[in-house]
Amino acid sequence: MSILVVTGTGSGVGKTVVTAALAALTLARGSAAAMVKPAQTGVTAGAAGDVDQVIGLSGISTTFELARYPDRLPPAAAARTAGTPPVSLTGAAELVRELAESNRLVVVEGTGGLLDRYDEDGATVADLARALRAQVLVVVRTGGDTVNHTALTLEALAHRGLDLAGIVIGSWPATPETPERSSVADLEMLAARPLAGALPEGAAHLGRREFAEAARKGLSATLGGAFDPAEFRQSI
Repeated sequence: MSILVVTGTGSGVGKTVVTAALAALTLARGSAAAMVKPAQTGVTAGAAGDVDQVIGLSGISTTFELARYPDRLPPAAAARTAGTPPVSLTGAAELVRELAESNRLVVVEGTGGLLDRYDEDGATVADLARALRAQVLVVVRTGGDTVNHTALTLEALAHRGLDLAGIVIGSWPATPETPERSSVADLEMLAARPLAGALPEGAAHLGRREFAEAARKGLSATLGGAFDPAEFRQSI
């Protein structure tokens, strides 16, 4: 696992916290890690963005934000509204390949969902993952429409011949209710495999040491942690 693309079923599902957890676990093993955010939207110049949160939570030092747009829109629309050029995913792929030569893990955090457009030609993070031949980790929420949104995302992945690294719940509530608990079995059925992790609600507000422990407990062994999906299912 040298390049991993993190996407989600939409905005606000916990992609940044999962990205930080992956970085924290890699650094904890004494390995080098890098993070690339091709496009940050909804954040003005000078304000803290997703990269800053990943740095604060994990301690990672090799990070790149390739474009920033103030409007909270998909990257192509945000660039158009701002009157600035869209980010080049070809350039992003070149940077990621270069970083992969000297880092144990390069995490690419997408914006929004898998098929949000990055330019007027319709390039998406799915195209970037395919260009990099990278696995895709899908971050989801629980309850509500998550099963439908996850099914659509996984169908799009399969249609493009992309390799699923797993499904991670980005924010698992301390006191889950029936919709949250019932969605776990459906998510595993859709992925045809156990969950790859579930990070606790509020993880983004933990100190660095506490966050590293939450990352270890919240991500599976394939992602560098100790999350046990069978134990998790029994606990809920």
